[in-house]
Amino acid sequence: MLMSNSKIPDLHTTNGPCDGEPVREMHPEETFARLQAQTRRHFLRSLTAGVGTMFLGTLASQYGSSARAAELNLDGTRRLDFTRDPSRPLAALPPQFAARAKRIIYLHMAGAPSQLELFEYKPELTKLDGQDCPASFLLGKRFAFISGVPKLLGSQYPFHQAGKRGQWISDRLPHLEKHIDDLCIIKSMRTDQFNHAPAQLLVQTGNARLGYPSFGSWVIYGLGTENQNLPGFIVLLSGGKSPDGGKQLWGSGFLPSVYQGVQCRSHGEPVLYLQNPRGVSRSLRRSELDTIDKINQQTYAAFGNPETITRI
Repeated sequence: MLMSNSKIPDLHTTNGPCDGEPVREMHPEETFARLQAQTRRHFLRSLTAGVGTMFLGTLASQYGSSARAAELNLDGTRRLDFTRDPSRPLAALPPQFAARAKRIIYLHMAGAPSQLELFEYKPELTKLDGQDCPASFLLGKRFAFISGVPKLLGSQYPFHQAGKRGQWISDRLPHLEKHIDDLCIIKSMRTDQFNHAPAQLLVQTGNARLGYPSFGSWVIYGLGTENQNLPGFIVLLSGGKSPDGGKQLWGSGFLPSVYQGVQCRSHGEPVLYLQNPRGVSRSLRRSELDTIDKINQQTYAAFGNPETITRI
């Protein structure tokens, strides 16, 4: 989008903290610092043409203001409203639906046995085990790591039906089978991603490409957290290595980074850099952090960058 110079605010002058105060000249270094700190949203908001303000205003009217947070939609559900105090980005928000679960533990088990050996019964595939893959499966498609005509591989362990619903399950899970009627197994999800990293990204973020928020980040963005002294989104890793998708699997994508997952480690410091450095007392560390906090508060007041809130 091209705009004439008259549409762009003068970045070399600034108003005082209150209306009516004199305009002062900005030092070139201060001007450069402001330009570096400009976020896209801050820049759009500062345009005198008001294009950014109109767009953000449209979003605000779409979801309603905080004063209307308790209003309901026609179907009786709570109207979505994500507005909150910018200085409290993790503040709890009312859910759209009444909560039924008290807590959720989500396990992403990279490297687990194939579903074809657990819950996914494929009798036709078992019949074709060891045979050449039919040409119709390969026509017009390209697969990484596969050349020529591959052999089909069926389930290597027997399946049987269990529970009141007759759920198919392999003989590899005798203990889990005792609770089969308490499980919900989703089989309707499909993807054409078969490489580990993009497939993991798709599961965690809904997109096989980088740059999108993980669903843990969306949960914290949409609901917040009741405990303001702990991260709302905690990540635990096991197995001695990170998953193929890397830290993007719990990243915040295009959301402010305050919504990304915080990794807790099983060795050393649970969270990096929380312990006082060697030779630094608790009182000295507190004084240092308080000073940094004041500087960050001043920076946020000047530029309004949500990443400053993340630092705080």
